[in-house]
Amino acid sequence: MKIPQKVIKFLDENKIKYEIVNHRTVYTAYDKAATLKVKPNIIGKTLVLKTDKDLVIALLPGNKNLDKNKFLKVANDWLNKKEEINSHGRIRIMSRAKRGTLRYSHADFISEKLMKNKFKGIKIGTIPPFGNLYKLLTFVDRGLLKEKNIFVNSGIYEASFKILPKIFEKLGGVFGNFAKTKK
Repeated sequence: MKIPQKVIKFLDENKIKYEIVNHRTVYTAYDKAATLKVKPNIIGKTLVLKTDKDLVIALLPGNKNLDKNKFLKVANDWLNKKEEINSHGRIRIMSRAKRGTLRYSHADFISEKLMKNKFKGIKIGTIPPFGNLYKLLTFVDRGLLKEKNIFVNSGIYEASFKILPKIFEKLGGVFGNFAKTKK
């Protein structure tokens, strides 16, 4: 299988340095870490969440789980600051008066059906963490920023991108601590 051209084009147009790493077919961050013979904390696990009205992407280390309460705190702190993604996938500043009282009250995983409709051409479970590509906001757990390089989904089960985590600063990611240790 080939990585969807839409993803490659997005990375190239945004001058994002990446390395394509081919590997056996994997379905989980844990399996990807084992296959690549790396620690799971440098595998970026992409989650698509539905908040009250919006879909968002959350990227966290492969050895962690999402803490929904911490995620909501990070998302609401961000909402109450200044930014919004416009229809072109770009972040713009909003005045506090225009924002009103924006607040997310819940975040949950989206259905497989919605995932198939929103991310056409991308295999379920392999969604790249580049929200701008889909006009979605990307939240990145700070645990990944400590790493020199991370491996993230490419859109297929047989390849990943090796990237610098700081590229999410360039892409307008929102950073926070919303991962918790797996039990």
